[in-house]
Amino acid sequence: MSSKWKRERRDSPLPCDAVGPDDGIDPKLLFRPSPHRRDDRGARRLCSQVRETLTYSLAGSCRDEVLQSLYVADVEPAPDATRLAVTLVVPEASQIETARARLALVAALLRAEVAASIHRRRAPELVFRVAAAGEVDR
Repeated sequence: MSSKWKRERRDSPLPCDAVGPDDGIDPKLLFRPSPHRRDDRGARRLCSQVRETLTYSLAGSCRDEVLQSLYVADVEPAPDATRLAVTLVVPEASQIETARARLALVAALLRAEVAASIHRRRAPELVFRVAAAGEVDR
């Protein structure tokens, strides 16, 4: 190699304007697929089944007007499929505390309904979050 070529190469600018946080990382590691892909699909399916079961249970089998007015907005794993965070929406903000108190009374019944409707060895623990209609983004 000639000394002119070495000098040009040494003085050439970087291929990008600024060095980023992922510079120097092997692309094989950066774009590797997630090892939990199948588990995510199973968790999404479980959340969908639990959401459907809770919707029917709250609307039909509960004879409480406050519980019948609740809407199941979202069910998501928290942190995994052994515990599910259930977001419920009340039509009026003044009913939030009443709904929380009544949910605490029927939480075991709702978990039993979920256990009967899903096909798993153990029923997931349900954690309820009650919000007013304007607080939850869909």
